[in-house]
Amino acid sequence: MITRRKFLTSAGALAGSAAVLQKLGSAQEVKTREPNKPRETTAAANRNKPLIERVDPKPTLPPGEAGRDYTPVITPNNISLPWKVIDGAKVYHLVAEEVDHEFAPGMSAKCWGFNGHVHGPTIEAVEGDRVRIYVTNNLPEATSVHWHGILLPNGMDGVAGLTQKNIQPGETFRYEFTLRQHGTHMYHSHSDEMTQMALGTMGLFIIHPRRPKTERPDRDFAFMLNEWRLDTGTSRPNPNEMTDFNVFTFNAKIFPATEPMVAKLGDRVRIRIASVAVMEHHPIHLHGYQFRVTETDGGQIPESAQQVETTVLVGVGQSRTFDFVADAPGDWPMHCHMTHHVMTQMGDKFPNTIGVQPGKLDEKIRASLLPGYMTMGINGMGEMAEMHMKVPRNSLPMVGAPGPFDVIDMSGLLTLLKVREGITSYEDPGWYKHPEGTVASLAAADDLRRDGIEVRAVPSAPQSPTHHHPG
Repeated sequence: MITRRKFLTSAGALAGSAAVLQKLGSAQEVKTREPNKPRETTAAANRNKPLIERVDPKPTLPPGEAGRDYTPVITPNNISLPWKVIDGAKVYHLVAEEVDHEFAPGMSAKCWGFNGHVHGPTIEAVEGDRVRIYVTNNLPEATSVHWHGILLPNGMDGVAGLTQKNIQPGETFRYEFTLRQHGTHMYHSHSDEMTQMALGTMGLFIIHPRRPKTERPDRDFAFMLNEWRLDTGTSRPNPNEMTDFNVFTFNAKIFPATEPMVAKLGDRVRIRIASVAVMEHHPIHLHGYQFRVTETDGGQIPESAQQVETTVLVGVGQSRTFDFVADAPGDWPMHCHMTHHVMTQMGDKFPNTIGVQPGKLDEKIRASLLPGYMTMGINGMGEMAEMHMKVPRNSLPMVGAPGPFDVIDMSGLLTLLKVREGITSYEDPGWYKHPEGTVASLAAADDLRRDGIEVRAVPSAPQSPTHHHPG
């Protein structure tokens, strides 16, 4: 029964809670996210100023400097684009060109990129900086560069034909604007983008906050996801592919060519992941850690709305940033949880042979048709990484890498976070040395008996046929 006293007590508690929530809400209000008001620093919010000052505000602070204003970002397998300050603006130069790119030893391709890199070098700046970016087109066709997710004057947006003329081969265009936000963004061609982006014309654009609300990270890593169609034996990605991609990359590299992220035990770590030229979303999973998703491509997430995750979904045209403390030593994989995305050049135009017992079929085929034939995949596909079979040139189908215990039968969208105690540099420290007794191992018969574990005999799996190399 609800008495008058209980009712008044409950009403008072609810009113108090509402007041607290209102106070918290106003304290954590993010003005740029108010849907019914113009964003700060935009033309509609400052109508007392001339239009040119509202559309293209001039900088009011000196150019940001590494160390003083931010911790430089690390782009594994890539570099940050050099810059210089002229008349108060940071000046960069991008050169769009054909690049001979190696995805991993044994597989290279003629791609398109910037400044000799696929993807292009990371542009790094600070909120409030004035940036002046020259783009030289050394491609065989016209191009333009779009600054994905960045607030700027419409004429600097980089959409060929709509906001600017095409940059013809041999021409150099100038883009200039003041950075009014911070976060993880991208740049990419916006002329014949199906072809140009499929060949690699994109890069990261990292804008550091001028006055960060949280402690700076000790290690700040940035990755761009991509997917390609590179058929076995060919040397150029196929830009006409729409759905059936077979190479998946972190910063245009596949494992084991992906450089590891190295951190000291106790470091504050930030990982930025961006995805712009893909047809699929990627759930990126980090082993051994929980992390806070702190930013989207739309900006910083209020602390009250940040979610703790172990996997973050990065959609097409999006970026996600997450933070954590490196408090668990070891070699921890970070990979896409789409299972085919940790394979490379995996074909699907063959029958399912799992469980098949070929009998003497292989011998007959080798004797009369194909001297090197063997039926593959009858017990699963993991053995493929260890067979070292001949493959078409410039191909790495189903190939993994030697690990500290066995072959790691993954490739594609896989890299490693290596956390160590007592290291004095961030060079690759090699494989982790596990403390005694902390590695899963073959169970001893005494242990099984002690713990009452009964192991039933299982039917023998079909035997993989012996592969006879010709000659």
